Amino acid sequence: MGLVGLGSLGIRLGREFHSHPDAELVALADVNEGNLAAAGRELDVPTEAQYARYRSMLTQESLDAVGIATPNGLHFDQATTALDHDLHVLCEKPLATTIDDARELLKRVEGSDRVTMLGYQRHLNPAFIAGRERWALGDLEPTFITGEITHDWRDYYEEMTDWRMDPELSGGGHLLNVGTHIIDAILWTTGLTPTHVTATVEFHDDEQVFDKQSSIIVEFEGGAVANIADTGIVPRTREHIHIWDDEGAVYFEGREWDERTSYTIDAEGVEHDPHPSGGTGKADAFIESITDDTEPPSTARDAFWATVVTLAAYESGRRNERLALTDLYPFLADMPR
Repeated sequence: MGLVGLGSLGIRLGREFHSHPDAELVALADVNEGNLAAAGRELDVPTEAQYARYRSMLTQESLDAVGIATPNGLHFDQATTALDHDLHVLCEKPLATTIDDARELLKRVEGSDRVTMLGYQRHLNPAFIAGRERWALGDLEPTFITGEITHDWRDYYEEMTDWRMDPELSGGGHLLNVGTHIIDAILWTTGLTPTHVTATVEFHDDEQVFDKQSSIIVEFEGGAVANIADTGIVPRTREHIHIWDDEGAVYFEGREWDERTSYTIDAEGVEHDPHPSGGTGKADAFIESITDDTEPPSTARDAFWATVVTLAAYESGRRNERLALTDLYPFLADMPR
């Protein structure tokens, strides 16, 4: 394994690879010398295998796979470069920051025999897996969907110095960086095909790149509707996804960044015990997909559709219009869900 991007997310991923019995973390890359040296010490990667340039690491090291935990705007180039080197790829979300790049990367991934997994960790959570078995893989159809995530990004907006406030590196604001988890979880668990997006978006900047909060209506084939709310200007992190069908509901709940849990409500309105917490880590799932030659739990196609809805919400907010996804992105008419 090689790993690029050694911020807080990257170092957590590095620890997973470092402790995994079937992986050897042999090389690191980061433009920040301090992060690189600290990660090398903690993860037992020697100085000669530490690189300021990602492409140098891929060229000079003998790797089977790479983990990518860099800012959003680098994902497309770094993932395609890894695929060019015939490597398996674990890439943090989002898939890309433009629809053209997301579409191109999806084609590259699905035309390759390498495993490419995206870092949407709710796909590894037993509660969300049970929800997917109920709807996307089961016989029940969602009838009413709500999703909400709150988070504190106020310092980022006030200081405008973090990479998340760099349009080239971030590609968007809170919705693209955090709220996309809610969009992805709803799409993945339900298996529904989105058709229209209507969004009200509060932007921080005149160029309408960095959203602070948003309210989104997503319409699906078959008539189901999801109402999604996202904000980065409140002091606590909370997450709620509630999905009803004819037999009751599943309520997914989260506090801060602790493990997400859920409980069910039956058709008579009686609440039942939550699904067990726990689940597989990203490194475990990625390596298992490689060794067993199986599809990863979070695929590039999953991430592509999350990107479609997320970017459509931005465009709807800028235009103040209800947008048909096939009008906004005509190629979707011929693209299977």
